[in-house]
Amino acid sequence: MVQSHGFRPGQALMLWKRLYGDNIWAHGIDELEGLNKDFKKMLSEHAEIRALSLKDIRTASDGTRKEVADFVRAGPTDWMGLRRYLTAAEIVEQAVHARRLLYGDIGSITNVVFMGMGEPFHNIENVIKAADIMVDEQGLHFSPRKVTVSTSGLVPHLKRFLHESKCALAVSLNATTDETECQWVSISFLCNVETSISQYIEDANRLIDRVKGIPCKINLIFFNPHSGSQFRPSSDEKMIEFRNVLAKGGCTVFMRFSRGDDQMAACGQLGNPGSIKAPLLRVPEQFRVALNTGTST
Repeated sequence: MVQSHGFRPGQALMLWKRLYGDNIWAHGIDELEGLNKDFKKMLSEHAEIRALSLKDIRTASDGTRKEVADFVRAGPTDWMGLRRYLTAAEIVEQAVHARRLLYGDIGSITNVVFMGMGEPFHNIENVIKAADIMVDEQGLHFSPRKVTVSTSGLVPHLKRFLHESKCALAVSLNATTDETECQWVSISFLCNVETSISQYIEDANRLIDRVKGIPCKINLIFFNPHSGSQFRPSSDEKMIEFRNVLAKGGCTVFMRFSRGDDQMAACGQLGNPGSIKAPLLRVPEQFRVALNTGTST
């Protein structure tokens, strides 16, 4: 757009730096200091530059801060349905907003994870573009190792991402067999299903076999309850036992404890506390015995 309106490429680089670099993160046209007057006039006529608009800010008891943008609807993540895909600008602006908000307070934001509401690879064009801006030396200049896209595993897009992006990849594994994976992914994207002790030990051993020879680390994530589910989180003891089996099998494994769950800010929780009463999820037949007996892993 810059060159098509008769301006030099150098003007585009100056604009880029005022939007994404040099710790400026301009909110609007008026904050684009140092740009050519005619160039700013052209931008005001042909481009929209505005900051992220927030509709709610909540702070959890553990200090987690949840900020809800005006394009996010409230509700348990997997019951919200598709409204639309975010643009690359809307994705990047969330990182810009966080840096602008916290710069000089706790230091610069260093890590970004694409996850939470929807499957990132359904929006792969904008995800790859946004990730490129985040790691660009003239942009936000994150380390590619610190920008991670979490996917449920859309294989064609996964291959494309690995080919085109320098950023990190995380695969959300909901089960250790294809049959069980399909059951859970189709209804709830749950982690840590409640089942018998013998079965979760079998799951741990299958997971060890599945990742053998793959350079990776495993993150164990607690299930975060919401009004649309009958399930509850596994106990710390069972999670530790599961982790220990994986560690003994040679896996690099970490437990990721929930943060912000009292304000519906944890994984799978995007709504306001107590505001959403979603229909209860259908429980697959093989897990109903564990649910009825109260067995927890």
